[in-house]
Amino acid sequence: MFWDQVAGVYDIFVNVINRKTHCELKRIVSDLIEPDDDVLECACGTGLLSVVIAQKCRKLTATDFSKKMLKKAAKNCAEFDNVSFSAADITALPFMDDSFDKVVAGNVIHLLDDPLNALAELNRVCKNDGTLIIPTYMNNDTKGRTSRFAQAAGKAGADFKRQFTIQSYRQFFLDAGYSDVNVTLADGRIPCAVAVMKKVIG
Repeated sequence: MFWDQVAGVYDIFVNVINRKTHCELKRIVSDLIEPDDDVLECACGTGLLSVVIAQKCRKLTATDFSKKMLKKAAKNCAEFDNVSFSAADITALPFMDDSFDKVVAGNVIHLLDDPLNALAELNRVCKNDGTLIIPTYMNNDTKGRTSRFAQAAGKAGADFKRQFTIQSYRQFFLDAGYSDVNVTLADGRIPCAVAVMKKVIG
């Protein structure tokens, strides 16, 4: 699996290559977490957001499809005793309905064959008054052309199924039935937009 193969070097991308974006991303997400929150994080990778979430929340359940990514994330979060890690498929989450105050899925929507199925799962496990927090990398090219980052990632094995601008990303959630979608940009070499919305009930 591609993500198992890159787990050992992924932090170089996080902490060096795209440092500016990720520093701002961590600040944005941290500000959305409250002390009493029970948080689910999907596609946690090596723990970029897990670390900042764990500092703020009551409990964090961090998941990823890649066991090697999870191993790296657990190492990066070793100082926290409120975090548990488990392997999970974002399109078939092993959690009960209405389980979490906040549900976070970082930089994964653009990689999925069926992002709407994943979104439905994130919505399902979120509490009725809960919040979805979904950051995803943006395409700097507003004309819809494939970005150099996406081209390079695809050649390496991380296949981008779609690329978003801020406008098309917000529209993706509006089309999925979310009426109030707030999108904040973490700018940098490879920008990332954080979509925040309340759970859709019904």
